[in-house]
Amino acid sequence: MVAPSPAPRSGTVPPVAASDPAPAPKRAAALITVLGALTAVAPLATDMYVPGFPSMGDSLHATSSSVQLTMTAFLAGLVFGQLLFGPLSDSLGRRRLLISGAVGFTVFSVLCALAPNVQMLVGARFLQGLTGAAGMVLARAVITDRFHGPDIPRYFAVLSQILGVAPVVAPVLGGVILAVSTWQAVFVVLAVIGIALLLSVLVAVPESLPVERRAAGGVAASFRAMGALLGNRAFMGYVCVLGFSGAALFAYISGSSFVFENLHGVSSTTYSLIFATNAVGMLLAGAVFARLSRRLPLNTLLVAGVGVAALGALAQVLLVAGAGETLAGTWICLFVTMSGIGMVFPATMSLGQTLGRGAPGAASALMGGFQFTFGAIASPLVGLFGADSSLPMAFIMLIALAGAGLSLAVLARPWRGDGEVTARSGT
Repeated sequence: MVAPSPAPRSGTVPPVAASDPAPAPKRAAALITVLGALTAVAPLATDMYVPGFPSMGDSLHATSSSVQLTMTAFLAGLVFGQLLFGPLSDSLGRRRLLISGAVGFTVFSVLCALAPNVQMLVGARFLQGLTGAAGMVLARAVITDRFHGPDIPRYFAVLSQILGVAPVVAPVLGGVILAVSTWQAVFVVLAVIGIALLLSVLVAVPESLPVERRAAGGVAASFRAMGALLGNRAFMGYVCVLGFSGAALFAYISGSSFVFENLHGVSSTTYSLIFATNAVGMLLAGAVFARLSRRLPLNTLLVAGVGVAALGALAQVLLVAGAGETLAGTWICLFVTMSGIGMVFPATMSLGQTLGRGAPGAASALMGGFQFTFGAIASPLVGLFGADSSLPMAFIMLIALAGAGLSLAVLARPWRGDGEVTARSGT
């Protein structure tokens, strides 16, 4: 076996071709569909059971903080799982870990449904997140293995759009299930989804990393490749931009229901419409990114995305501080911010995975790990800084996006064009 091309420390991109010719259009569509579904597992498992928190606490005789801990445990498992499965896949291949992850996610979803107490549920949720992380982290690695040139940003835009839509669909789906059954049924449905994903991987996702391209030296070499990526200034710049942008998104998800329902007095149905509209903004931005990525440098699009997102957050802070709380103003500002983030996600994924093409699993692990770690940190901060204004949410989002801008300027340095060669030309 030969070692994969080392991750460059200078930010230049080695001319590494895809491991196999790009699949035929029909097979590519099937592959991307399955990879998108694997990416959606985490937000589905995160948000589907949230409407059932009150009944869960009652049936398990648990406090609200204990029930919230099941969410924290899942997110912790999701972060740790990405950092584990990503590097492992660089030495063991993608397919067997995808299969193992789908099996594990199914089994632990069933255990969540059968949990007799909140302590068992917390443990099962951690393991559910750990195994569910395999699909998310390896989906990005498979795209990096199988595609090159302009296909990379186009397909990462698809994954980013799914990440924007899944949090909207998940609570609605969970609410429908809870309307006819108990909270345990949510986890049964997740187990069924796990089985469907397992079958889909078996049918539509062949091994994308042949033996000759796997890391020589086994698992230890794969984790050393992760260490090398940590020393790559440009790569870590893109990782931090993604992480800070993820923090802004999580702050929005955790705080927006309070802002619109409690402060502005809208109904839960109206809030769902507002949330869905902002998700459409992310979808449209992702579509625009995919089209423009064939004509403009990805770093240019990334700068534009960070700028638009930060402008929306700044406008919200200034609006609340100056004119006070307004429903229309808040909605518009958040729509602008989410649209900017809709461009940031596919741009950072494309540029980061291109720079980390020598070890795609390790690169994907770091990008996903930072994104969800930053998000998990930002999410509870919104509620800690007061409940009588939307300013805490807007200010935390602005700080996070300022961190993204600083990471872009100091670490990624977009004017250097790092990550552009392979992403745009496939050379």
